[in-house]
Amino acid sequence: MEKEIVNVVLYARFSSSKQNETSIEAQLKECKAYCKRNNYTIVGTYIDKAVSARSDKRPQFQKMIADSINNKKFDGIVVYQLDRFARNRYDSAIYKAKLKKNGVKVLSAKENITDDASGILIESLLEGMAEYYSAELSQKVKRNLKLNSEHGYFNGGYHPLGYKVVDVDLDTYKKRKLEIDPITAPIVKEIFEMRANDTNIEDIVDYLNSKGYKTVRGKEFKKTSLDRILRNKKYIGTNFYNDKDFPNTIPAIIDIQLFNKVQEIVAKYKYAPSVSKAKEEYILTTKLFCGKCKEMMTGTCGTSQTGKIYYYYICNGVKKKICKRKTIQKHYIEDIVVNKCRELLTNKTINTIANKVYDICQNENSQNALIKALESQIKKLHKNIENLIIALENGQNVDLINERLTQKRMELNKVETQLEEEKLKLVNLTKEQIIFFLTELKNKNANSLKYKKMLVNIFVNRIYLYDDKLEIIFNIGESTVTLNEDLLKEIDTNLKKDPSLFFNKLGQPYK
Repeated sequence: MEKEIVNVVLYARFSSSKQNETSIEAQLKECKAYCKRNNYTIVGTYIDKAVSARSDKRPQFQKMIADSINNKKFDGIVVYQLDRFARNRYDSAIYKAKLKKNGVKVLSAKENITDDASGILIESLLEGMAEYYSAELSQKVKRNLKLNSEHGYFNGGYHPLGYKVVDVDLDTYKKRKLEIDPITAPIVKEIFEMRANDTNIEDIVDYLNSKGYKTVRGKEFKKTSLDRILRNKKYIGTNFYNDKDFPNTIPAIIDIQLFNKVQEIVAKYKYAPSVSKAKEEYILTTKLFCGKCKEMMTGTCGTSQTGKIYYYYICNGVKKKICKRKTIQKHYIEDIVVNKCRELLTNKTINTIANKVYDICQNENSQNALIKALESQIKKLHKNIENLIIALENGQNVDLINERLTQKRMELNKVETQLEEEKLKLVNLTKEQIIFFLTELKNKNANSLKYKKMLVNIFVNRIYLYDDKLEIIFNIGESTVTLNEDLLKEIDTNLKKDPSLFFNKLGQPYK
């Protein structure tokens, strides 16, 4: 059962690039009327003025996403139309997935759009493909960061104490490098010398704070901040990335002998880090429901008399004492669902999905209003430039025309750059890419947690667990698979082999 929407926020956006766009006031008026019809309580409003739907350029939009995590005061976001929320289905999929994890739904005041199985499938697939194909981009980014480190360039973040960051002008672009800061570098030397003389960490911290020294973040020193300094190879001129060292690439503050002596002392007092328990992920969360009371089933764990930890799903109705649904072992039901998802991926189904997703992406790309507006603007600018050149050839006011010609060319360059940026952000998926992705899903290692999560997120709409059957509703045309007698026989057989497959409501295995 989906969470009931009670409190909502409104989001409105006005783009300066569209002259005939619905005003903020009109958007909000429509959204408020929609909320009144549906008995939603408005608890906040987020407005981005004179910005396009480029997500990274919308401060109020990003604040709204952050507030959905931190404040958790709203269950829904109401927009005038979905194009106010995101510029295409790709962006929509990414942000709606983030919001969904935070228990927030996006609602359109003007469009009668429901989360039908087909729509969910397409958005889930795009989200999965974004993650899959972003691996290639990630590799490119990593290569650039590695090259930066190799040449002594600064990759960003907080620079180490004792250094300052300076711009380096290259032929066509800028990079940044570390230079020794004459004000803070002596503090670093003092820290290393004190530690080399076996001064304990607590005394060094007290000394630094008593002097009023601050870390690069402007805070007082602590053991952890001191430990990072004492281990940092940058102080001997070694840049590094991804566990690979690049010696003599940045200016050194500490000589190698002093650094090595400190490392020996650090190693002597090194303590074993605490062992953290691996967090168990429940991949059917928000998908699995009790067939009896229709309450959601959520993950939890229990410990047997032997001390073994068991992971399982429990009905929220049991917690509320309105249901007596037995709990079920986590891995058991997850494997059943994942295997059924794999069975969906026939060649015929893969081709059907690929054609549908491709057609939608192409249609949305062709209907992109911002790109059309930019292309129209470019045509006008070309015409303006052409007319100015004709006027120049006719001997009219040369200085004035040259000045206007320069302005128009600069304006054209700016608009063309914006157009290229927008085109790069279109969902340009080919049918071959989609087919390849789905085929990879079909052939992947079924034991991979990441793979299982992706399968479930893309294909499963919801699951109902009854006493005598398991019903799985997929996102492919609302197709449903019901496992009854065969499932019961399988459960009975496995229950005899492993009684921990089912648990009582206290989380203890049935005997």
